[in-house]
Amino acid sequence: MRFAAIADVHGNYLALEAVLADIRAHDIVDIVNLGDMLSGPLDARRTVEILMLLDAEHVLGNHDRYLLDRPPEKMGSWDRPAYEALDAAQLDWLRTQPTTRVFRGQVFLCHATPGNDEVYWLDTVHPDGTVALSPLDRIEQFAQGITQSLILCAHTHLARAVRLRDGRLVVNPGSVGSPGYRDKHPFPHAVEAGTPHARYAILELANGAWQVTFRQIAYDHEAMAALARRNGQPELGHALATGWIN
Repeated sequence: MRFAAIADVHGNYLALEAVLADIRAHDIVDIVNLGDMLSGPLDARRTVEILMLLDAEHVLGNHDRYLLDRPPEKMGSWDRPAYEALDAAQLDWLRTQPTTRVFRGQVFLCHATPGNDEVYWLDTVHPDGTVALSPLDRIEQFAQGITQSLILCAHTHLARAVRLRDGRLVVNPGSVGSPGYRDKHPFPHAVEAGTPHARYAILELANGAWQVTFRQIAYDHEAMAALARRNGQPELGHALATGWIN
């Protein structure tokens, strides 16, 4: 069993196209998408057109949910531009996607944690704004009740793999389309990947054990950075250009 995991595209269709080309170059057919597909000041319509044609298993992220569960005037600066770019059929497609699912009976998929699409799983934000790997006890708490040997999550945009004490593997493939962002919850903090590459992961079950390969793919990130700046998001533009917030 071999497949690719993508996540956190955030409307960056050029990064998505580059990742999909790399997946095809590795002769991988099966793809899972862990959500936060469209929100951002980039190109939600072009991104959803690609995703709707993709033979993949999708789950909703918190920003996908924001496009569906609140009126436009209550949406944030990343969500409202995406909502305004989408038509009714595209929003209906988004509504059909679940918040969690099991892929081929062996892989549990969610966006953040199984019960909350806004909580970091593998990382903890400290009061001083430091983002660090979570303690193993905390990571294992979120995995209670999940029987699959591989668990995939996203949300933080940081590529990580953590082996639980019972042998299960929890993997975040990193972000396809957004290598940095700033958030206020639970404390003000910045997440930075350090390079502008598009990221995804290849998962393979070999001899009864899961192996993960993290991929970093070059693409025309300057074009997406320029688009973010034109759309009034200079901080995201800097992140797209450099992988850093500041």
